[in-house]
Amino acid sequence: MASPAVNESRGLDALLHDLEGARDWMAAICGPHMLQVRSPQQLQFHHSGTVMRSMASTLGYVEYGTDVTVSVRNETPLNCYSVSLPLTGQQELAARGRLWLSDQDKGLILSPHETQDLAITGNCRKIIVSIPHLALRQVLETLLQKPLNTALTFEPYMDAANGDQSAWWRMVKFMLAEMERSGPLLNHLHMAGDLEQALLKGLLLSQPHNYSEALAEAMRPSYPHYLLRAKQFIHDNAREDIALEDIERAAGVSRYKLFDGFRQHFGYAPMAYLKKYRLEAVRRDMLADHSEGNVSSIAMGWGFSHLGRFSSDYKQLFGETPSQTLKRVTGR
Repeated sequence: MASPAVNESRGLDALLHDLEGARDWMAAICGPHMLQVRSPQQLQFHHSGTVMRSMASTLGYVEYGTDVTVSVRNETPLNCYSVSLPLTGQQELAARGRLWLSDQDKGLILSPHETQDLAITGNCRKIIVSIPHLALRQVLETLLQKPLNTALTFEPYMDAANGDQSAWWRMVKFMLAEMERSGPLLNHLHMAGDLEQALLKGLLLSQPHNYSEALAEAMRPSYPHYLLRAKQFIHDNAREDIALEDIERAAGVSRYKLFDGFRQHFGYAPMAYLKKYRLEAVRRDMLADHSEGNVSSIAMGWGFSHLGRFSSDYKQLFGETPSQTLKRVTGR
């Protein structure tokens, strides 16, 4: 039996020969979609992978054994960003009035809330990385230090042979190889969380998207020292009963200057920033624990004394209640 500090990664493996079974399995991984098969009797669907503990990203391999087309429509958007790279065979994405061909050197990213059709050849076996859109949004907002005002949308084509994008794919292949060995190091709770953070940050920094310029700008500035002091104080004491006056004293500036700095650089007032930090911390701990019975204790441990208000604030930030988060993740 593993010690509390070590969480076994959750392995996934499915070998299916029916259209509905294959579609439903991948719908649980990536979200709702249509699956069209020219020769249903030849379908030999196989998916294997691992669900990462921290933010529920999934890394693995998938093949269908026959030509298929995966279709996504606006009325039934994906709930994940689906990033894939063929190891054999090819795939072709039709989206935004264009076609993108994908092979061993060219990966693809399917962003949620886009109409798209992905044609996959029967001999295609590919790496697939599914990242929950809420998780990627959370990481991007942390890097930008402000909330997103529009949905994150990537350029569909991803170079797997050159530059930073190929470095990201090498990292994915390394992680897959090590996870297949089932060693304890990568499954360690803190190690797994850092690896998943690196995976998501690497994608955001290497692949062009509609926030690339804002992200590059956010990487450049240095915050005023008083903001760094206030931010560090919040992070160090987020479990405690912090008042606005405590943050003011830590920053060493007037309340007006503190509010102005927080709104300009972080997009939130100081106490709103504290609440968001606590909510994100609860979500991380909750996903790592996977126990609905512990949600209340986790929330209270991060300073939430009014659980009804906590649940409401959680849903407003993440688009789902804590119980819905656990149901969605454990349902995989």
